[in-house]
Amino acid sequence: MASRTVSADGAAEHTLAPTLIERLTSRIAAADDAPTTTVPTPFTGAPLADVPLSRPDDVRAAYERARRAQRAWARLPVAERVKPFLRLPDALMKRRDEILDIIQLETGKARRHALEEFLDVAMCALYYARRAPRLLRPRRRTGMLPGLTRVQELRHPKGVVALISPWNYPFALGAGDIAPALMAGNAVIHKPDTQTCLSSLWIQDLLVSLGLPRDLWQIVVGDPAEIGDPLLDGADYVSFTGSTRGGRAVAERLAPRLVGYSLELGGKNPMIVLDDADVERTARGAVRACFTNAGQLCISIERMYVHQAVYDRFVPRFVELVAGMRLGADLDFTADMGSLTFPRQLDAVTRHVEQAVAKGATVLTGGRPRPDLGPLFYEPTVLTDVTSDMDVCAEETFGPVVAIYKVADEDEAVVRANDTAYGLNASVWTRDVARGRRVAARIEAGTVNVNDGYAAAYASHDAPMGGFKQSGLGRRHGAEGLLRFTEAQTIASQHLMDLEPPGGLGYERFADLLSSGVTLMKRLRIR
Repeated sequence: MASRTVSADGAAEHTLAPTLIERLTSRIAAADDAPTTTVPTPFTGAPLADVPLSRPDDVRAAYERARRAQRAWARLPVAERVKPFLRLPDALMKRRDEILDIIQLETGKARRHALEEFLDVAMCALYYARRAPRLLRPRRRTGMLPGLTRVQELRHPKGVVALISPWNYPFALGAGDIAPALMAGNAVIHKPDTQTCLSSLWIQDLLVSLGLPRDLWQIVVGDPAEIGDPLLDGADYVSFTGSTRGGRAVAERLAPRLVGYSLELGGKNPMIVLDDADVERTARGAVRACFTNAGQLCISIERMYVHQAVYDRFVPRFVELVAGMRLGADLDFTADMGSLTFPRQLDAVTRHVEQAVAKGATVLTGGRPRPDLGPLFYEPTVLTDVTSDMDVCAEETFGPVVAIYKVADEDEAVVRANDTAYGLNASVWTRDVARGRRVAARIEAGTVNVNDGYAAAYASHDAPMGGFKQSGLGRRHGAEGLLRFTEAQTIASQHLMDLEPPGGLGYERFADLLSSGVTLMKRLRIR
């Protein structure tokens, strides 16, 4: 558990028990003489943990251990492989406060947003643990000649998966992808962000206590420039969540080996408020859609297109709610929004807002850093009069900033929502859900939420989640979220007759018989 004390100057200090930090960091795949780096807590900038850094040889050694463990793991029945994950939700509930403290202290997010990560991991692990035996079982497929050709589809694990997870949702976007990869029979070499590696180490430690073989999930920590190449070069498949620039680099490195990958990348996500939207409900939903985790969420809303019929009612109410948000660093549920995680994020947010204002944008609320609360706090900010020559218009800000635009009708809203290189998530608000679904189908995004900002689609684990355009390739969640970590194999056996003319039958007559057979199978709906 974390403790909260007050220093001599009255400033709040957040710490984790040294014994917990020592136990967790000892699980990093790093040599005894490995260099270390100090991870600060974003709330105060004070040191949180000294983290050993993996070297290239440590990564290669981790692959060797993982491959040995994977061979034995893959031989187990799926029903055995899912057992640690069936135990996981109960274990998580018993230790909820411990992991929420860790997530808050390493990211700076509000506790309610750390809770979203916690619940996502519990529900995602349970979803795949229940469904993996069915999704991975051998399947009968229709053969070329029904009754004569018998076909079976098998699913084999890829082998050792390299998984690179980001700093903004380190618990959910690490464990949430690793769970299906392991259940599919793979081992995993996982590189979390150094700043936020403690939450991954914590759940790895927990799963080992629940029966997961120790070497099956290896965690390496370090600078991508130092360990990125050996991490990618040893992988049989790569799952990457991060920036579009980073995703391109992964694809380029893997291309010569023709190794598969999935990428969830950046977004500049739009919200459409239609003329029949419930103003109060929409304004409250928009606060959450825009400012969860201080806007450091790949599926959060950064652009809002509001129909002119409700604009003058919606915008003042939304601004009122945003201005009333509580910012704080407490390890409880009182704060509506926490801190940014890195100085570079604070710099990017500040630069976007200051440039926009200099070019004529209007700040309706917010627009300032809050060093009185902590070194990386920034006010939730609402802008209008944003134009295309401003960086905040098209570039991903990844911070607590949203721009509002007035639109004349539904068609204009859809056109402007789609006017982006990205296509990760979107949101539509209306009293008419059927209309909302029709509008949603016109938006070029991998997930679209009607009367919600992001959680309705993301937390529906039975449905795929991923991006269009420059927002990524592949999907997490749903059947694909598990099957992407497998190789499909088709085994076909031919019975009674060979696939060549029998006896002295010529090929021309044989061709006539086959053609007639195709026609007959169509009429009988056999094919």
